Amino acid sequence: MTQTNSRRILTVVAAVAAALACLALPGVSRANTGDAQAAFSLEDASSSRAVLIGFKLRAGGRFDNVRMCVGSPPGVKGGPAMDVSLYVEFALDDDISLAVDLPVLRPIMFAFAFQMLQFEPQLTLLFRHRVGGNVDFVGGPSIGVSLHYGPDYHSARSGSDRGKSFFAAGPMFGGYMGFDFKRPQKNFHYQLGLAPYLAPMLGIHDPDEHRGFIVGGTIDNIFIFR
Repeated sequence: MTQTNSRRILTVVAAVAAALACLALPGVSRANTGDAQAAFSLEDASSSRAVLIGFKLRAGGRFDNVRMCVGSPPGVKGGPAMDVSLYVEFALDDDISLAVDLPVLRPIMFAFAFQMLQFEPQLTLLFRHRVGGNVDFVGGPSIGVSLHYGPDYHSARSGSDRGKSFFAAGPMFGGYMGFDFKRPQKNFHYQLGLAPYLAPMLGIHDPDEHRGFIVGGTIDNIFIFR
């Protein structure tokens, strides 16, 4: 793949990310900054904000009978999965928020190192319940899209055994559950959770008519700045 094709892949990623952000923003209600019961039930209301920004480290695995996995030998359906994402959380109510997950590492690395696209942005509706002290339980459903350009799982990463590349896409359905550890005296708080997901995939303008599904899950480490 040429640098031009790599740039095209990154352009697709940027366009989808921008569209997802535009969908999330209009319906977001801004929390009243003078309200002592500010969003996310933080101990220190003055440190609460209507919009929280951070990053997410994800690691896990998946079954995947459509895409090539760069961490598995040819013919293996699935393998390990990891990514680093931009994480933005919008307050909808005191205990309800909308989280936007925009992957960063995998789209860039795959475009330049493997001549592939794997981009899976997600929206998650989070509900929050105080467990005690500075710990909240958070969880809720998620929806997103999985975009692929590259070979199927029969392919080698390079050389004569690398298969033909094709486009595929599908909706992602999943959820998230975890614990939010608030740190009142620090600049960020930390979440640790599990995120299972399912994505049916279908080839687009694909002569071989690839179709299948992805089932997987990740352990999510989220660092949210206040």
